[in-house]
Amino acid sequence: MKLLHILKSEPDDIANTLMAILSEGNEVSEFSLVAEGADYEKLIDMIFENDKVVSWW
Repeated sequence: MKLLHILKSEPDDIANTLMAILSEGNEVSEFSLVAEGADYEKLIDMIFENDKVVSWW
């Protein structure tokens, strides 16, 4: 399964642990909204290319 993690902030230790557990056995990609100038068109494409999307605050 293809899994996309969308990060709104830098993940802490708990979020990193949960991301690792969810990612096991999946093809994983990440998209960070932390940096300025995030490419939202690319994000939309990535959302539709993946089977599951998880947003992390």
